[in-house]
Amino acid sequence: MADESNEIKEEVKHDQEILRRVFNILRENSPELVGVWLLTIIWPPQVLREGTETGTQKTVFVNFMDYCKTMRRPPDHVMAILLGEMGTRGTLDGQQRLVVRGRFTQKHFESLLRRYILDYVMCSGCKSTDAIISRENRLSFLRCEKCGSERPVGANPPEKNIFLSQEDLIYW
Repeated sequence: MADESNEIKEEVKHDQEILRRVFNILRENSPELVGVWLLTIIWPPQVLREGTETGTQKTVFVNFMDYCKTMRRPPDHVMAILLGEMGTRGTLDGQQRLVVRGRFTQKHFESLLRRYILDYVMCSGCKSTDAIISRENRLSFLRCEKCGSERPVGANPPEKNIFLSQEDLIYW
């Protein structure tokens, strides 16, 4: 049974490598098409749980660096956003895996990565992933290289700033 799972893992790695090569060739020859297809090649995150003798649980995101390379975002930025959303601590280990304190599922990482892509990778205008994050006057903007649009990103984007205290409410 272990041999079967190892064979399946090897086949998946081989398929992922083929897809990576195809999209690298596509990026070189037709860069305008790459952004459209980026989300189709993002595979499910590989998540493992590690327990220690003292009872603390750790979750390991094995293919974290692959995601960072595919999204063309620095690992520090992706890690900071993911850990902030999860409300926990984490580090990169020697094998470049993200080790997070606490119990998290694969589905949890998937939803966080989808949200990260929508907020920090994908242009909201043309849906291209050919966008870069730039800073101006202590503000971060997502600039699309394809259509030229830009929008603010960061800690308090306008669409997320919806929480008001009782003092902020105005009664008419």
